[in-house]
Amino acid sequence: MVGVPAPSGRPPGRLGRLSGPISRFGRFGQGWGRDRILSAVAVVTGLVMVCHSLVPNSPGNLGSLLETVLPWTGLAVPALLLAALLRRSVPAVVATLLLGAVWSAMFASLYVGGRSDTEPNLTVVTHNVNAANSDPAATARTLLAADPDLVALEEVTDEALPAYRKVLDRRLTHRVHIGTVALWSRYPITESRRVTIDPGWSRSLRAQVRGPNGPLAVYVVHLPSVRVGASGFAVARRDETLAALDRAVDQERQKKVLLLGDLNGATTDRALAPLTSRLTSVADETGTGFGFSWPAAFPIARIDHILTRGVTPTDAWTLPATASDHRPIAADLKA
Repeated sequence: MVGVPAPSGRPPGRLGRLSGPISRFGRFGQGWGRDRILSAVAVVTGLVMVCHSLVPNSPGNLGSLLETVLPWTGLAVPALLLAALLRRSVPAVVATLLLGAVWSAMFASLYVGGRSDTEPNLTVVTHNVNAANSDPAATARTLLAADPDLVALEEVTDEALPAYRKVLDRRLTHRVHIGTVALWSRYPITESRRVTIDPGWSRSLRAQVRGPNGPLAVYVVHLPSVRVGASGFAVARRDETLAALDRAVDQERQKKVLLLGDLNGATTDRALAPLTSRLTSVADETGTGFGFSWPAAFPIARIDHILTRGVTPTDAWTLPATASDHRPIAADLKA
């Protein structure tokens, strides 16, 4: 007996195979959903980079926290790119490459700075030496290896001061020490006083130095620490002191100004914007790389700074680690 053909013209039993392409389309649709997630993450990360100033600081000062670690958002690029390649997703790859371009536009210039053609005449070093420093003498020798003309120290204890003096006084014969900050200079220090920006602490000073081409106002500053806890990024006291420091710098009449010290904040943090609008960060201007200085074992942020006004930065770099939890930083200047 001759069989009756199936309505489709195919032999019986072949109709079920039509589910194959349909099934593959279903899997493609599910994959496309995941690809869209990767693309969306890349786009959102790029928006956060570009619009970080719009991230609110309330609650918990999340905006300042984000800006402190803003360069690290670049880690999203290789992670997303690897995921996109494994997914073989062209849209996700394109979105991630665009994210990389955004990050490069914001931060790549830090790697193409370096030394300028201007001949420097002043080398300065600043270092939070840590009150618990176990070897002050070795720390001081590390700083002298940069052949500095000025050395600013923070967290100098009365017990450790003789050890620092024993090493630094041999090369830098002029010195001022107020509270827990100190300045050593190759050039005469003609004036010095405490800068009262935090009434509860004595850890900031202003000195006038007779520099190679005239007087310099030199500030050595250690701002209050910040903490990340259950309530968010605790910066209130630092920000209050920072505002007082900004007012002091605003009233400074000396044309050439150096500000050296531990500001407990990155220049990308919006809280430092008033100060950095008046002064130039030598690391941002001429440094090579991010110049992260804390913590010393694995630096993730640049919270130690050399800022200038009326002085030309020519180079900036980070010195080798010492017995402190910070790394020292240095700069060459034309003053």
